[in-house]
Amino acid sequence: MRILNNKAYDVKIAYIGGGSRGWAWGLMSDLAMDDSMNGTVCLYDICSESTEKNCIIGNKYSSLKDSKGEWTYTVAYNLADTLQDADFVIISILPGTFEQMRSDVHSPEKYGIYQPVGDTVGPGGFIRALRTVPMFVEIASAIKEHSPNAWVINYTNPMSVSLKALYTVFPEIKAFGCCHEVFETQKLLAQMLYDCKGIEATREDININVLGINHFTWIDFARYHDIDLLPIYSEFVKTHYDEGYILRKGSDWRSDLFASAERVKFDLFCRYGYIAAAGDRHLAEFCPGSWYLQSPESINRWRFKLTTVDWRVANLEEKLMRRERLITGEESVVLNATGEEGHILMQALLGIREIISNVNLPNIGQVRNLPLGTIVETNAIFRSGEIRPVVSGKVPENILGVMAHHVYSQEMTVSAAISCDKELAFSVFANDPLVTISLEEAKELFNTMISNTLPFLPEKWRN
Repeated sequence: MRILNNKAYDVKIAYIGGGSRGWAWGLMSDLAMDDSMNGTVCLYDICSESTEKNCIIGNKYSSLKDSKGEWTYTVAYNLADTLQDADFVIISILPGTFEQMRSDVHSPEKYGIYQPVGDTVGPGGFIRALRTVPMFVEIASAIKEHSPNAWVINYTNPMSVSLKALYTVFPEIKAFGCCHEVFETQKLLAQMLYDCKGIEATREDININVLGINHFTWIDFARYHDIDLLPIYSEFVKTHYDEGYILRKGSDWRSDLFASAERVKFDLFCRYGYIAAAGDRHLAEFCPGSWYLQSPESINRWRFKLTTVDWRVANLEEKLMRRERLITGEESVVLNATGEEGHILMQALLGIREIISNVNLPNIGQVRNLPLGTIVETNAIFRSGEIRPVVSGKVPENILGVMAHHVYSQEMTVSAAISCDKELAFSVFANDPLVTISLEEAKELFNTMISNTLPFLPEKWRN
């Protein structure tokens, strides 16, 4: 890789999970619209057919007359070839299949446990973590051998557990995790500013302090220039608490499974006095089950939906059909900015620009009252060859107890997954705030869910 006239040439991006239907296409569009970098994107996936088809689509993006970035998409059939001489590694994989996800999300419903997402915490997030960690152990070992100096960008959930596995296997790895949940909260604050003060602002104009863990991240400072946004937010919450607030005009939480009316976020502000900076579907899963997830009826009262795996399966079918249309030319590839910052962070690390963004990294003191080494989400400065976490202070004491439980559970989850310690795994599972059932029922549910995900677990779990 070389820099000439503030432009990076011959950059190699290794994309693990490069057969993605949707996420990869967004990256392809962002790279094509970026005039600061050129190079190669090497796609790898356990489904070779998917990477081969995405390779065709990627090169279609690059060949558009309006494309500014000159990228060549290639396919690799093993991790070694994918990673060799990579400058950046992107990890965006689905751990397991939709059948395992179906068990993660829906098996607990028999016991009255409901999960809107089931990919980070709760019984579903925990079982997903058990099959994710071995995959990331393999990936970390391969990066250590073939591209130890590469910057590694993870998008896979559960985010904290995935990153912890990478650093456990390869402590010197240069990995960080990106999540757009905080972006959505910044957009909400920008829209609030317009509604309440008539001031037009973008999310990038909203200056915030971020601290916490992925999907349970909090804002204790928010300003637009010299305007303190927390008092405005307090009044905004009072105004919209009962009915909620729809950020995307025309969206409807009753039909859009990824939408919400922000009522969980508003309720958490009333409880704690700080802004919860993730979507309601994620936030609810970190809290006791009696708060927001007691029943489908109570979930409707909080104005969001449970995302069924049947919907995800149907959505995948639509994406597969779209993929074929993109390949045949029945549908044209179109350049659209996704709003994600992955390519921008790459620019910064190459020395083309400097940016501050929220990111998941091991705690080296940026969150003063969480254990060192645990994965936390805060702002960080990205610049040439460096990520420097911003010291974000302490998690507010009234939130710390809820958060600390999940921090220690995630640490023990990684230990249980690597050691295949079934007793430790069950203790973490049974202590989750959503598992509000008897110990006997918890054991029964645990065994069922382990059995359903067994094909993706190491051999030791079968003993």
